[in-house]
Amino acid sequence: MLKNKKNTLTLAAICFSSLMFGLEISSVPVLLPGLEKLLHGSFSDVQWIMNAYTIACTTVLMATGTLADRYGRKRVFVMGLVLFGITSLFCGLATTMSVLIMSRFLQGLGGGIMLICQIAILSHQFQEGRQRSRAFAMWGIVFGTGLGFGPVIGGLILSFASWKWVFLVHFPLSILTLGFALAGIKESRNTQAQQLDVWGMILLSLAVFALTYFIIQGPVLGFGSISALLILAGSVIAFLLFLYAEKISPQPMFDFTVFRVPDFSGAVIGSVGMNFCFWPFMIYLPIYFQGVLGYNGVLAGTVLLAYTLPTLVVPPLAERLLLRYRPGVVIPLGLFSIGMGFILMWLGIHATHPGWVSMLPGTLVSGIGLGLCNTPVTNTTTGSVSANRAGMASGIDMSARLITLAVNIALMGLVLSKGIYAHLKGIFNERFSAEQLQLMAEKIAAGNFTGLNEKFPEMNILDPGGYIAHSALSYGFELLTLFGGIGVWLLALVSFYIFKPAAGKAVFR
Repeated sequence: MLKNKKNTLTLAAICFSSLMFGLEISSVPVLLPGLEKLLHGSFSDVQWIMNAYTIACTTVLMATGTLADRYGRKRVFVMGLVLFGITSLFCGLATTMSVLIMSRFLQGLGGGIMLICQIAILSHQFQEGRQRSRAFAMWGIVFGTGLGFGPVIGGLILSFASWKWVFLVHFPLSILTLGFALAGIKESRNTQAQQLDVWGMILLSLAVFALTYFIIQGPVLGFGSISALLILAGSVIAFLLFLYAEKISPQPMFDFTVFRVPDFSGAVIGSVGMNFCFWPFMIYLPIYFQGVLGYNGVLAGTVLLAYTLPTLVVPPLAERLLLRYRPGVVIPLGLFSIGMGFILMWLGIHATHPGWVSMLPGTLVSGIGLGLCNTPVTNTTTGSVSANRAGMASGIDMSARLITLAVNIALMGLVLSKGIYAHLKGIFNERFSAEQLQLMAEKIAAGNFTGLNEKFPEMNILDPGGYIAHSALSYGFELLTLFGGIGVWLLALVSFYIFKPAAGKAVFR
């Protein structure tokens, strides 16, 4: 009886922490159009609010598993939970963009620590077959619920309270979760834990951060400027040093020999494809719903359910398809469906009367595609290597997802702002300088039309109804959906080719 009670408390702690992690990814995008105005930030600040969290998760991803094995999974989990709770409080009390971004980075460190420890704790405490399956199923459902319903929860909080409560709510939830964790989780360690790959962790994080910084700050610095090129060179050098460090390390964070397994390589391309456009676009989709269609936070969050809910419903079907067909069919099919959804959204933006109805087919098909990919990718990456390398394979899979997410949040923001810039330049020609047009594009990309009129009073005369600004934002989203759709289709082809059974041997040497 005591054991069952402890297991119940443990499962409650793990589920609450996974719920909070999922909510902090999917509920925040609904706030972004308003935060740019409320905290007087820029479009790049809006991107950093999400990317700071993602990059921080990537930074601690591989280190956490090693530290938890060595010093205790419960101890490290509690540390991550406390950090997440305190920094959520900092996020909610932030009064400037810089404070919010730094708090989001620290919050992401706590979130990443919690995420990695969740799986290790469940694996240790639930070892009986049926009980283990139920525990992991419950964890997956709650985590998916946080991701799926996050947009509408964020919209409701934004409408009936302050944006601050999207962050502040996690402080009392963290205290509750901490109580469950201390009472239920049993401490566990791995006495044969591998050494921490410090250099690998640092170099990979620097490479991702520098590349993301180059993309986001490039329009301000000038992509051809000395400072921008030095940042890009720093990213390349850090990545090359990371590859060298992993090659000479006796216990590397990434063992690249696993890429000789076609199923593993094809599945990792699936990880990249899922996060190439689906999750990054979720950051910008609320801007379209609110900035172009004029929806409020609740309606925008509700419409986003069509985008996220299929990711909860489809995975059981994906698992059945995986049993019947090989992953080389299911994963590329999922990527192709995501791309098809983006093309349908492009058509929806082009509709005579664009709205949630015209966007519905695309959002649904993209969500179905993500659902087809998600669990097959995880199962294939861990199942295509030996059992003693499954943890490392899972780490590569998660790293591929988070790194692709961070880079493509920045890349999609660049495509959106450049599309708006091109549209404005075609209309105003020589009336405004390139710097003014770029500033206009960033204001419009963030959905801040009020800030645009305050910064450029002449826009009230030239565009009194805001038609040009709205059409420029719509044009930017046309390019964004095409970019996402075509890009993920190319990745689907690469994945299908790598999986191709005719290869018969390793694709990567």
